[in-house]
Amino acid sequence: MKTHAARARDVLQTTERWLERAVIGLNLCPFAKAVHAKGQIHYVLTWSQDPADVLDDLAAAMRDLLAHDSAQRDTTLLIAPHAFPDFWDFHGLVHRAEKLLRSLGLDDVLQIASFHPLYEFADAQGGDMSHYTNRAPYPILHLLREESMDRAVAAYPDAAMIYERNIARLRELGPKGWHALDVAAPAKPVDRRP
Repeated sequence: MKTHAARARDVLQTTERWLERAVIGLNLCPFAKAVHAKGQIHYVLTWSQDPADVLDDLAAAMRDLLAHDSAQRDTTLLIAPHAFPDFWDFHGLVHRAEKLLRSLGLDDVLQIASFHPLYEFADAQGGDMSHYTNRAPYPILHLLREESMDRAVAAYPDAAMIYERNIARLRELGPKGWHALDVAAPAKPVDRRP
């Protein structure tokens, strides 16, 4: 059985592989490469399966992100590897996270983007590749600074077209191409003891 530190290392390595191969490699987010290269992405693990505890960890991650200068820490990924196997449960958490952001008066300071292994957009067919724009190896709440996003969008031509371009790119890639990226979480070992 792996130690806690080894499990954490595996989750972080898997998340970084997804970031490098899918998000940056496919240019799904044209702003990610620079902050990754500069080491400005902070990774936080929450091992809790309880939504209230995950929200507490999210509030702490928000405070911690804002306590750092953006030149050192521009964004935070809160990763919940053991929580929310069901996407719709996670979707409910995202709504609660956005309410938390507003209640803390940070909705003009931070944004929350969400990712999940089974992410689905309500307006797309079940097997559509558009869902993969927000698919990640684990449930992730991504904290972004509004001011950083404003600067990035202002510097990027046709920022409004990113979503449509990503969908086209993923549809061209297809399920086999996505699978070949090897960005899913490792399968959990099956306990075969009698």
